[in-house]
Amino acid sequence: MSSNRPCRTWDTPGVTSANVDLVRSIFDAWQHGDFDSAAWADPGVVFVIADGPSPGSWEGLDGMIEGWRDFLRAWEHWQGEAERYRELDSERVLVLIHGTGRGKASGLDAAQIRAEGANLFHISGGRVKRLVVYLNRETAFADLGLSPEGKAAGATD
Repeated sequence: MSSNRPCRTWDTPGVTSANVDLVRSIFDAWQHGDFDSAAWADPGVVFVIADGPSPGSWEGLDGMIEGWRDFLRAWEHWQGEAERYRELDSERVLVLIHGTGRGKASGLDAAQIRAEGANLFHISGGRVKRLVVYLNRETAFADLGLSPEGKAAGATD
């Protein structure tokens, strides 16, 4: 197991890890409409929606499916597009996302509200143990002690 040394860069060319590769493969499938496989998730995965109109926490694969369905029911054609990946330490990968879709009840287009969120993947043994969805990336930065540029609070490069 590698150290928990924080990584201070986003998407460093030529530098990758098994965890970042795993998360990239998950997003690649999602962005191609493939939500059928959960082989990447630990059977006891914890799925959390940390903020937004319906925060909550679910456990296990069935719980994760239930949580995603609850979230998606409010949207027409929701899609989270990965913008940047960052390995925070040996067990966590943060992905900044841009969400698109239209609220079913409100008709609000996610692009109109600048739906900039983040997903935090906790990984151990090649499997996602915890997935935290942030609809507001500022909340993710605050929870993780990061500045909007992704540096640890008070850190310098």
